Amino acid sequence: MNKTQNAANPPKADHQHEAGMESRGKAGEQSHVKADTEGEDKSSLNTRYLLETIIEKGNLNEAYKRVKKNGGSHGIDKMKTDELLSFLQEHGQTLRQSIQEGNYKPQPVRRVEIPKPDGGVRLLGIPTVIDRMIQQAIAQVLTPIFEKEFSDHSYGFRPNRNAHHAILQAQVYMNEGYKTVVDIDLEKFFDRVNHDKLMYLLSKRIEDKRLLKLIRSYLESGIMIGGIFSQSFEGTPQGGPLSPLLSNVMLHELDKELEKRGHRFCRYADDCNIYVKSKKSGDRVMASIGKFIEEKLKLKVNQSKSAVDSPTKRKFLGFSFYQTNEGIKVKLHPKSLDRIKVKVKTYTKRSNGWSMEERLSKLSNLVGGWVNYFKIADMQRHCKALDKWMRRRLRMCYWKQWKKIRSRHDNLVRLGINNFKAWEFANTRKGYWRISKSPILHCTLSNNKLKDLGLLCFTEVYNNSLKSMNRRMPNGTYGGVRGQ
Repeated sequence: MNKTQNAANPPKADHQHEAGMESRGKAGEQSHVKADTEGEDKSSLNTRYLLETIIEKGNLNEAYKRVKKNGGSHGIDKMKTDELLSFLQEHGQTLRQSIQEGNYKPQPVRRVEIPKPDGGVRLLGIPTVIDRMIQQAIAQVLTPIFEKEFSDHSYGFRPNRNAHHAILQAQVYMNEGYKTVVDIDLEKFFDRVNHDKLMYLLSKRIEDKRLLKLIRSYLESGIMIGGIFSQSFEGTPQGGPLSPLLSNVMLHELDKELEKRGHRFCRYADDCNIYVKSKKSGDRVMASIGKFIEEKLKLKVNQSKSAVDSPTKRKFLGFSFYQTNEGIKVKLHPKSLDRIKVKVKTYTKRSNGWSMEERLSKLSNLVGGWVNYFKIADMQRHCKALDKWMRRRLRMCYWKQWKKIRSRHDNLVRLGINNFKAWEFANTRKGYWRISKSPILHCTLSNNKLKDLGLLCFTEVYNNSLKSMNRRMPNGTYGGVRGQ
């Protein structure tokens, strides 16, 4: 985007108008900030004049820092996050004025398709960095206001809550005897949110009509797909900082209904698990709650992915459960294990052209992030197996990278093999995968050697996490998880 363009209404890219539209990525992920910013408790603001608080310089500066920190891809104007500061220095005042006067028009989001692990694609809508900053500024003010009302059973996209809390709370329910789960999957939830219903729910708490108009303009900003514009008549496309908050506002109605009925449940965004004591009760809850979702919320239950079953046979946020003599325990779901294997295999392909330093760095980042997410599961055995397999694939990569006989010989000698044995091994005709299991490569490219080269192992990270993680407080709680 040309930085001399009008800040109030940056010109849209050339596109054709076409009827119709198809309604998670880091580009616009919501960042959570403290309710108290610049000494002001936003949870007690007069909701009739929220727009002034949103465009206040301190709030916008905080939003800019969050967007800059999150990074992410560009929108349809191709402006990058590191270009945002210079734009704001030149046009920031004009931008604030246009928002306050109600003249600002958000640009369409850029449609991106992310493959799902179980097939199909997840549709992301990436706003421009300017719109991401404005959405983040809105979210920073609205989040503390709505947080006071949100259910304790809601864990997704909320400050100081995460998937671990949801999983461990589910474990509490099961150990209390609620060992049948009503697993409800909402079909294309973020694409099907009814705008009128959502705006009604927002208006019940927000009196500032200018802010409601701005939020509506974001909902209706449209989508750009391959240079063709599509109007958005429903949905809150994933990818913007405001979308997670709006989704929780929408599904808060479901939380209230479940609480009114006295159900034990955990909801993380559009993943909702309700725990009951029998299959018969589960079938009854599935039918009645499904009707509420479709009739009251105007959403659709995905019948093919929803079920009433034992939690040990279902996947919830990548985890599953298993029965022991001591009660229900948390484990990895097989699909989560399959996914990490696919990623490791991608990073250790012999033909991807990466240097070994780059490959080791990517693998270490992958291992650290994956273990940090799944560390509450019992997975010592899986970590050991993954380490063994990953190191074998790396040895295969090294052997492939050495290529010629002379290079293989010289590298083996450098790693401590005597000259004769190195020549003998360098001339082998065995395949790459077979040679990766050979005693010589295990001796030269040992586990300690790979560690010295920078490889982070699953078992090491997992063991360290167990030492530092207090999985249960003395009173049976874990970060808000509690028995009822």
